[in-house]
Amino acid sequence: MPGEEGRGGPGGARGLMPGEEGRGGRAQPVRALGVAVSLRGGAGRGGPVPGDLRGEPRGARLLSEPRTPAMGPPSQLWKRPAQRRLSRCLPSGAARSSTAPALAAAPAPAAARPLPYEAIPRSGRNAWLSLYRLWRSNSFPRFHLVMQRNFQRLGPIYRETVGTYNCVNVLLPRDAAQLFQSEGIFPRRMGIESWIAHRQLRNHKCGIFLLNGEEWRSDRLILNKEVISPAGTRKFLPFLNAVAQDFVTLMHRRISKNTRRSLTIDLYSDLFRFTLEGSSYALYGERLGLLEESPNAESQRFISAVETMLRTTLPLLFIPPGLMRWVTSKLWRDHIEAWDTIFKHADKCIQNIYQEFCLGQPRKYSGIMAELLMQAELPLDSIKANITEFTAGGVDTTAMPLLFTLFELARNPNVQTAIRREITEAESQGPRELSKVLNSMPLLKSTLKETLRLYPVGITVQRYPTKDVVLQNYCVPAGTLCQVGLYAMGRSPEVFSNPERYDPLRWLSKEENSFKALAFGFGARQCIGRRLAETEMMLFLMHVLRNFRIDTVSKADIKTVFGFILMPEKPPLLTFRPID
Repeated sequence: MPGEEGRGGPGGARGLMPGEEGRGGRAQPVRALGVAVSLRGGAGRGGPVPGDLRGEPRGARLLSEPRTPAMGPPSQLWKRPAQRRLSRCLPSGAARSSTAPALAAAPAPAAARPLPYEAIPRSGRNAWLSLYRLWRSNSFPRFHLVMQRNFQRLGPIYRETVGTYNCVNVLLPRDAAQLFQSEGIFPRRMGIESWIAHRQLRNHKCGIFLLNGEEWRSDRLILNKEVISPAGTRKFLPFLNAVAQDFVTLMHRRISKNTRRSLTIDLYSDLFRFTLEGSSYALYGERLGLLEESPNAESQRFISAVETMLRTTLPLLFIPPGLMRWVTSKLWRDHIEAWDTIFKHADKCIQNIYQEFCLGQPRKYSGIMAELLMQAELPLDSIKANITEFTAGGVDTTAMPLLFTLFELARNPNVQTAIRREITEAESQGPRELSKVLNSMPLLKSTLKETLRLYPVGITVQRYPTKDVVLQNYCVPAGTLCQVGLYAMGRSPEVFSNPERYDPLRWLSKEENSFKALAFGFGARQCIGRRLAETEMMLFLMHVLRNFRIDTVSKADIKTVFGFILMPEKPPLLTFRPID
């Protein structure tokens, strides 16, 4: 669920995250699994979270930096001579003058001299010709593969321009660390102009996914307490658990109607319904009834609107805002109508909660929105804006990792068996808080990390460095859009041994894993829905694997497409068999 980085967004500085994610710590080895998990198959994909099982790269606390003065807009940077930009990247012992003799007077070691920005390998020379070629060849759905090929062809860093999109792409974890170190206290991600244009057109306030600077920070700090902090997460855990149990009941009911005592199914739409039901219950404290055999038509329209919104976002990403409605009128119209449907659905849920709140009816914990209303720290329009973004972001970004995980467990039955054994052992320790039960299942957590390595929801994480930064010995000016290629990183043999192999145990080994798991972003601007998504997925898998053995009709690698999130080109068929 991308509160901010779920689709490949940024990270941030220390001090803003309640869970203190920056602490490293190593995952403990799995006890008494009794199985050397020999793993097979698996497509590749960028990923999960390093260091400790909760998710932040080790040493993240060290990456906090004081805010540096703004360097001005990128357009001003290009007006400076390349030699002057280069001198700012030189070590302190090197000459700072922009004159050639001064540079020559204090030579730095050859290895320490960063090369100018212009020397970075480049993909494509003409921004609009590159956009035309992408459009003409219908390469948008294969954008993750295009990036992967560019890294293979140009090396671990390259720059590209496509339409209005101008950025530097990096592959290796050490460059990701360097990039995050230069982000300052207001981490900034790439703006999604079509989303902002919709908010302006309809006079809606933007939520934190679209905000930057002090406004983003103040809203984020308030939202953290109810959405991502451990205390806030414990409150909505029972809601997610109830929905996961209802999904199991639904599957048992379907299987009971089949004389073969099994069910082979495309689970794509069911997972969308499950994630919408779970996230809505956590947000609004209300059940939508989507796990009934005949879900209501309004909720189905909402799910279709989310799919349309994602499908239309990617091609609009490269077009100037002023041209969107003229160059691609149908695409633009579909995009706006999809967002209107999303806002209409969210607004109806919001109004129900708000009316109860105004009537002063006594309430137990009734979801995230009710808590925000009672705290009264955010204005109502900000609460509405953020809750709407959470609603839209809590469906596909959780459903797709679950689908990929079920497929990988189906074609790696030894991993499935080991996780089932871990679940049984965790539950045999007697009644405990749900959070403690989940924390006693490191292999299950690592399985989600491994899925997100191979199939990241967002294929990149972005940052605008607030100061000049050296990446791969190239000087990258402040204000330049930089992206870490998660999909390509997850499949790179330079980063992971046997990257094509589905191996959850790699995250429990002594191997160095810092900055290899960035699927939820990093730091203060990591995905705010991370805890909601992680717990929802873990509870789903815990209940499903306890009740069913899962097989797949075909063990061939899944072809993936990029529709602003990564998804299967064709969903796999999965077979569910009850465990007696």
